[in-house]
Amino acid sequence: MSVHVGTSGWSYDHWTHVLYPEGLPARARLDRYVAHFGTVELNSSYYRWPKDAAFARWRRRLPPGFVLSVKAPGLLTHVRRLYGPERWLARIGRAFDRLGDRRGVLLVQLSPKLEVDEPRLAWFLAHVPAGVRVAVEMRHPSWHRESVFALLARHGAAYCVMSGAGLPCVLRATARTVYVRLHGPDPHHLYAGSYPEADLRWWAARIREWDGAGHDVFAYFNNDGEGNAVRNAARLRQLAGA
Repeated sequence: MSVHVGTSGWSYDHWTHVLYPEGLPARARLDRYVAHFGTVELNSSYYRWPKDAAFARWRRRLPPGFVLSVKAPGLLTHVRRLYGPERWLARIGRAFDRLGDRRGVLLVQLSPKLEVDEPRLAWFLAHVPAGVRVAVEMRHPSWHRESVFALLARHGAAYCVMSGAGLPCVLRATARTVYVRLHGPDPHHLYAGSYPEADLRWWAARIREWDGAGHDVFAYFNNDGEGNAVRNAARLRQLAGA
């Protein structure tokens, strides 16, 4: 099995002097990032889905063994709320084909305003292209029920384990893939703070358990402020033996 630990996004000005040297052009940040980590979660795709050619360029640019996970577009998840997903899923399928063996997981973050709707999720998952691993992040509390976990398992979709202010931390593995998003330890604000050593050791133990049970684990830090995500990801990777 495999363990992948990285960050949510890579191009942040405030990572200068943490991961990037002073004066490094933005276009060179990815090359610097891949020298330190073996995976990243593409977040800009939520705001604007890249052209197919961009995914082909990433395939050529990323080194062997590096995997790119991709966040689904907000037009699909937050505007349309998964309604009529076929056209979007066709575009996503083409993108993942162009990534080839650099493809990671498609992250589908549901709107926090979207209450549980199992038929809608079932239709969506049934139309995900073959070969695309998917993880679903459910922020409305109504989704957290056994029937939803069973639905994910039937479609081989991962429940996204979350850590962050106001988010339930439910340790469920519904597929071969386990997907973890760490949004920061601050109890009042998402994406804030740096995880203390004790927390990172706890997460490392969970990752080793999932890995030992035969799961592929993907864990991404989203507390990018002050470079916390970089430091936390590097330490967790070390502790988890990734």
